[in-house]
Amino acid sequence: MRKNSWLQKLLYCVMAILGAYILYKGGGLLAAENQMQKVLRNGNVQQSMEDSAMRTWASGYTATVEGKENTSWISRWFRQIAPVFSYAVDGVESVSDDDSLAKVESGEGKQTESETESGAGNLVESETGMEEGNLSGDESEIDEIILSEDGSGKSETEETGTGSEEKETDSQTGWGESAEKEEIDELNPAEVEAETEGMETDENAAQETAVGTIFSQALPKLLDFSYLLTNFYTVDADTMADAELLDARELLSVDLSLEQDASVPQILIYHTHSQEAFVDSAEGEVSDTVVGMGEVLADELRAYGYNMIHDTGVYDLVDGVLDRSTAYDYARASIETILEENPTIEVIIDLHRDGVVGNEEDFVTEIDGKATSRIMFFNGLSRDANGDDISWLPNEYLKENLAFSLQLQVLANAEYPGFTRKIYLQSERYNLHLRARSLLIEAGTQLNTVEEERNAMAPIANLIRQILS
Repeated sequence: MRKNSWLQKLLYCVMAILGAYILYKGGGLLAAENQMQKVLRNGNVQQSMEDSAMRTWASGYTATVEGKENTSWISRWFRQIAPVFSYAVDGVESVSDDDSLAKVESGEGKQTESETESGAGNLVESETGMEEGNLSGDESEIDEIILSEDGSGKSETEETGTGSEEKETDSQTGWGESAEKEEIDELNPAEVEAETEGMETDENAAQETAVGTIFSQALPKLLDFSYLLTNFYTVDADTMADAELLDARELLSVDLSLEQDASVPQILIYHTHSQEAFVDSAEGEVSDTVVGMGEVLADELRAYGYNMIHDTGVYDLVDGVLDRSTAYDYARASIETILEENPTIEVIIDLHRDGVVGNEEDFVTEIDGKATSRIMFFNGLSRDANGDDISWLPNEYLKENLAFSLQLQVLANAEYPGFTRKIYLQSERYNLHLRARSLLIEAGTQLNTVEEERNAMAPIANLIRQILS
């Protein structure tokens, strides 16, 4: 009988090791999923458990909540194998202690505050395998997209030429001379109003030109899907994003402008998780929570002339007990009622505060000399890890949702470098199907201060205003 060659023996050995590893990892993932589903079914979620873990820990989360998870443990075990194969073949980049904010290991979940105390997992899912918290690496490359061909960054007024034109106009009209001022004072109110409207029109045109220029400069790099995915997105392991879905040319070309009408409500802000607070929030002080930040954001947008509705409803407390597993269902019912009563609403913002693992300095930046919380846009794709649509979570506005977040992200990289974290993509829907211009924002974290969070609202409002204008 022929003896096996040493090469065959080596191959058998490798196959045995790989098989054992897959069995081990698949079993571990299944155990984690079963644990989370048990917690969800019990409906008693501890207050220290952050929503980020609820979103990313178990791939059967939404189905479990809605009573649609009826697969056997065998099928669910095999469902976990896909990310394990990817992990085994590609490996995982080693991460230093200084960059422990977002270590990657396919199939493991995002660590919560309660897990930090217990010493449980501290890994965040990401098909891209990239570190989200390391600003010195990938995100530094993003800033390059806002530079002109000669390598010099330009502001809105520099790109459109409005800055120099305004200066010339000021010098020509002689604002410093009292005689000229008296002539202006003699203008009748109708003439003054007409001139003011003309100036506003010019400013809007200049602004649109500036945003269009930023998009045009960004597009060449964004057409490289690998670059786009690596630098702009974190893809959860329970979903899949491809080049067809994330077509930068298509997403940046979607017209999200809104004809402003201050006589009717057009923008709604609400909070699926109203109990989220910050590191120095005063106990029982609503203004120190994400709800208070929602009112600050609403005031910023009102200052731009928008008619706002800020819904302060509580959807994550059931009989005094924090229950985030059903909060999206409660919120959806309430928001649908608000929309029926106010059909003119075209923009919906669900403002959250993220729960993370890391150091506070990783989640704060400086804008206009102020310490400011970093933010993250969040999209639900309504598709599973195989790229198949989740039939019970339809979203006819998915493309517009993705366009909204990407346009804001590109604009933010140009105007407020370092302000935004990568856009997070997950499998569920998160009520983003209610309007085309629906946005879920994770503004700040439990590590940020109230002041840092408050300082983030003005830049958010400015970005939204520019995309809607």
